[in-house]
Amino acid sequence: MNNKIRVLLVDDHTLFRSGIKSLLQRNDDFEVVDEAGDGLEGIKRARSLKPDVVLLDLHMPGVSGLEAVKVISEEIPEARVLMLTVSEDAQDLLDALRAGASGYLLKNIETDTLVDAIRRAAQGESIVSPQMTAKLIQGVRNQPKAVPAMVERDKFSPRERDILESLAQGESNKEIARKLDLAESTVKIHVQNIFKKLNMTSRVQVALYAVEHGYGLHSRSV
Repeated sequence: MNNKIRVLLVDDHTLFRSGIKSLLQRNDDFEVVDEAGDGLEGIKRARSLKPDVVLLDLHMPGVSGLEAVKVISEEIPEARVLMLTVSEDAQDLLDALRAGASGYLLKNIETDTLVDAIRRAAQGESIVSPQMTAKLIQGVRNQPKAVPAMVERDKFSPRERDILESLAQGESNKEIARKLDLAESTVKIHVQNIFKKLNMTSRVQVALYAVEHGYGLHSRSV
């Protein structure tokens, strides 16, 4: 049985792909299943190979990384997409996360941090480069927030609304469990139910949804 994390590399710079491939191949728990030089080819290979993690550049000729992540996250929700880019633009970050990316990493990231981020993404975590976290928070804060409409609130049980409040504050399952006096496994089940109800695949997507729909308005900011 293959327990390796299967990674697809999508970047228009051949030398950069080669460097990442060499880095990952030095770790026994990774398998680079293929690589692609543009978004369209990346979509095709993701469809056929069903990788665990896709490392995807944002700005590429032809089909962009933003367009590619939308397709991949919709068609292959089990694949975790990590944007790996030079762009420090807050709007690029928000657009990528809303499109379904599980994380957003800058190309100046340390190699050990990148390896750890891929492992965490494969486990279902959402990762944003520390340099971009403040921009994510500011970008969300700057957007108008409305109290959730009843039709939206009715989607969720009272406990799920409690958890959405916590997700809007960027809290982990462990932190939510401690605050609400629940087992961490119970919190995980509620979070998965919220994912299903919203048809979303990323924790960051859900957190953005929660903030944009007014959850956490009376608590500390994300």
